[in-house]
Amino acid sequence: MRTYVVKRLIQLIPVLLGITFLSFAMMRIAGSDAITELYGDKGAVAQEIVDAKRAELGLDRPFLTQYVSWLGGLLTGDMGKSYVSGRDVFQTFVSKLPATLLLTALSILLTVIISIPLGVLAAVNHDRLIDYALRVLSFIGNSLPNFFVALLLMQLLAIRWKLLPVLSSGTGLKSAVMPTLTLAIAMSAKYMRQVRATVLEELNKEYVAGAKARGIRDRVILWRSVLKSSMLTIITLLALSVGSLLGGTAIIESIFMWDGVGKLAVDAITLRDYPIIQAYVVWMAVIYVLVNLITDLLYHALDPRIRLGVSRE
Repeated sequence: MRTYVVKRLIQLIPVLLGITFLSFAMMRIAGSDAITELYGDKGAVAQEIVDAKRAELGLDRPFLTQYVSWLGGLLTGDMGKSYVSGRDVFQTFVSKLPATLLLTALSILLTVIISIPLGVLAAVNHDRLIDYALRVLSFIGNSLPNFFVALLLMQLLAIRWKLLPVLSSGTGLKSAVMPTLTLAIAMSAKYMRQVRATVLEELNKEYVAGAKARGIRDRVILWRSVLKSSMLTIITLLALSVGSLLGGTAIIESIFMWDGVGKLAVDAITLRDYPIIQAYVVWMAVIYVLVNLITDLLYHALDPRIRLGVSRE
């Protein structure tokens, strides 16, 4: 097991190098930088000032030189300074993480509370009225874009009923209600269908029929056998969502002005703030590799038949 974990962590190195190099290249191909965005609409600024600022930030150097310089700083724990604000990139990024972590935790928790019980309920009542009703609601929820749900919640909860603030005024629970609901509605609709399909597949297997023939109650079979076998699929879905949410949901954070890493990344891309963008790229790569690793380890814990590449000795 330890060898497997070490091997996966080592695999992170070429992944990070490849992703950072490609993102660096694509940003340069865009043909703009922070100085252009800063002075581009100010025609009175002399070209000498623009060139001096670009030289100060190292943007006049060749692409590979800039990349190697940034990579060397990253390996020594220095992610540089923001081209726009002048603040330390690492400190800026870390300051936005609590908001994203809170939104991720609340969204996943609400999704689990909604999707798993309703998915199991739909599977147990297969082809009955409650199953059809839940499938229709799932279809509707899965069809609605996140931005539309966000605007709808704003209209109802904030503007019409005045229960919540239209825009986030911090990272408190009250401000987190609408972003959490927006994310949980879409994820719950998708996961409810997956949970229903997985549980229904398990219910139709021979071991369930055998357990019923031995007189074991349906509730015991469902909770002790069927759900345990279904957890592999559920964990896979949740792991993918955790990775996406930890990376920040840019659209939702921008709509509600939720001050997380997703909004930070959108602002950085708009302003061509390369150091912030690179920090976000590294964060996303690390998150997805670690989430996949944790998922594999959970697979092994739930189903020991999965060997995770461990050699037989």
